[in-house]
Amino acid sequence: MTLAAINRFPIKSCRGAAASEAVVEPWGLAGDRRWLVVDEDGVLITAREQPRMLLVVPTPTSDGALHLASPDAPELTVPVPGGDELVPVRVWGTELLAAPAGLEAAAWFSKIVGGAARLVYLDDPTRRHPNPQFARPTDYVSFADGYPLLLATTGSLHQLNDWIAVGPRPEEGPVPMIRFRPNVVIDGSDPFAEDGWRRLRIGAATFRAVKGCDRCVMTTTDADTARRGKEPITTLARYRRWDRATWFGMNLIPDTPGATIHVGDDVEILDEVPAPDGPPR
Repeated sequence: MTLAAINRFPIKSCRGAAASEAVVEPWGLAGDRRWLVVDEDGVLITAREQPRMLLVVPTPTSDGALHLASPDAPELTVPVPGGDELVPVRVWGTELLAAPAGLEAAAWFSKIVGGAARLVYLDDPTRRHPNPQFARPTDYVSFADGYPLLLATTGSLHQLNDWIAVGPRPEEGPVPMIRFRPNVVIDGSDPFAEDGWRRLRIGAATFRAVKGCDRCVMTTTDADTARRGKEPITTLARYRRWDRATWFGMNLIPDTPGATIHVGDDVEILDEVPAPDGPPR
């Protein structure tokens, strides 16, 4: 098995970019989901309710700033906040502090979402921990949904697209891997073998596979147009539904922060169990 792709998403729920290599940090890949859009109460805003956020293209600049482009607003470059001012934000069930990116960025994203919004930066990623049911007290996570990295496999995507092709909405397939927004994509495994993985090595980095990923309406949104359909959730609900959720991919926690992974790296499964006939945990 090999590492087929690396993806980073600088702002949660906005466009990501492929990379040929990435440094693994305790809270995720370097540059991944350190920025977040929140409403006037500090509650996260995502593409679940604002699908046109997927059309926002954030590009880190050489001096550390973030360049923003969107069909809905003029281009803007936002410097990284210094962290002198902090505001409370809420990411699902977690409350923490983050650094606001300023009034110009707030006005820019308010135009994108059609209401009051602010852009914030996680200046100290040690403020947030993954679910302790699946993580250690020393584990951290950025503004990702719940865990530092998300893994998906090409074998599982091919199987899913085969199912879509013979389902009620074949015209909505095949769906591309980017719909699932994985950080790492593994090639060479059997479909859904990852359900049983517990520890793996990618190049020089090792990870715990701690929990399957339950999928939401974002996967039904075309990242190029922001239009929504029914797939892949309709098909996942037929074949991959347990505990009132649909499942695709595995959440990872790094055990070797500081290692660099590269597209083409060998992948080795260090610990696994038979892929369960039920929720991948």
